[in-house]
Amino acid sequence: MNGGSQPPARRADVAERAGVSPAVVSYVLNGGPRKVSPDTRDRVLKAVRDLDYRPNHVARSLRTQRTMTIGLIVPDLANPFFTELMHSIQREAFESSLALMVGDSGEDGALQEQYIRSFVERRVDGLILLPAHAGMSGLEHLKERGLPWVAIDRYVPGGAEVATVMVGNWEGGFQATNHLLEHGRRRIGCIAGPANVRSTVERVSGWRSAMTSRGIEPENHLLRHAVFQRAAGYRETTRMIESAEVDAIFCASDEQALGVMRALNDLGLRCPEDVALVSFDGIPTGADVTPSLTTMAQPFAEIGRAAVERLIERIADPGRMSAATLLPVHLVRRESCGCAATDRDDYTVSLYRAITRRDHPS
Repeated sequence: MNGGSQPPARRADVAERAGVSPAVVSYVLNGGPRKVSPDTRDRVLKAVRDLDYRPNHVARSLRTQRTMTIGLIVPDLANPFFTELMHSIQREAFESSLALMVGDSGEDGALQEQYIRSFVERRVDGLILLPAHAGMSGLEHLKERGLPWVAIDRYVPGGAEVATVMVGNWEGGFQATNHLLEHGRRRIGCIAGPANVRSTVERVSGWRSAMTSRGIEPENHLLRHAVFQRAAGYRETTRMIESAEVDAIFCASDEQALGVMRALNDLGLRCPEDVALVSFDGIPTGADVTPSLTTMAQPFAEIGRAAVERLIERIADPGRMSAATLLPVHLVRRESCGCAATDRDDYTVSLYRAITRRDHPS
């Protein structure tokens, strides 16, 4: 650590401590343009911490015409799913020496466009966008300004021009429904997200495919579309139970599923004895409710890492061809589906450890 009259550490000092060249130090701190192995990256970051190295961001910005700042626009920070995604992106940005500006569009296309214009005016180097389901407003402005950007969680038009990071939504919907079928459930309702969101369409398609693979034709009144909120899950569950007989529900998001559980309780129905439940996302709250929530868990850390990596690649090479990154989801078995309770599943342990590291960094 620096102290007294000791001069501040230089990039060359970091390079010497880490056993690399000054250029490699720049690659690590600037997120490119060349890739650095994880082991080398860790040594450089350790040397930065040990020497308390403070890069001159103003000088670097003047030299590279970069602000070392990226933007992130999410649809609803009140939804724990989007909050977890934000934290994972924030961690990855920090590890790449990038500052993060965050905007909450509130699922409002006009507000999304305002944030896009604001971030462009503030000269962010790139943007990570979780599009509002109300529309794709502002995307033309990104194209006109040539700002590198990446879409995550929801698909957007643009083909090879748009780098995307998605998860296996169809596979998750199929596996969740199939798990309920394996528990002997046959009248499985589906509470899905907005019908104009492609991830919703894919999860619903997975639900239908699992049902038809067992010779069960899902009835239209067993499908309900709603926004990704607890109140919506509560409302649509009440309507479904009033109009149809169901013995299980596949819910397209954990946040909706928490409302589903409350509705079942208020209707005098037991979960999972009367109505079993499997949802989608893997937010921490699902492990703490009673019964604990069986869910298709999304890999938050991997999504954040891939989003930042793809954006850094686009910043370094704006003309780069952009392929879609597809990450798997996995089933976390808990009590709401009818599985036996465990002390704590491995997924929950790893998630809580990540949250602890975030809230109490060493």
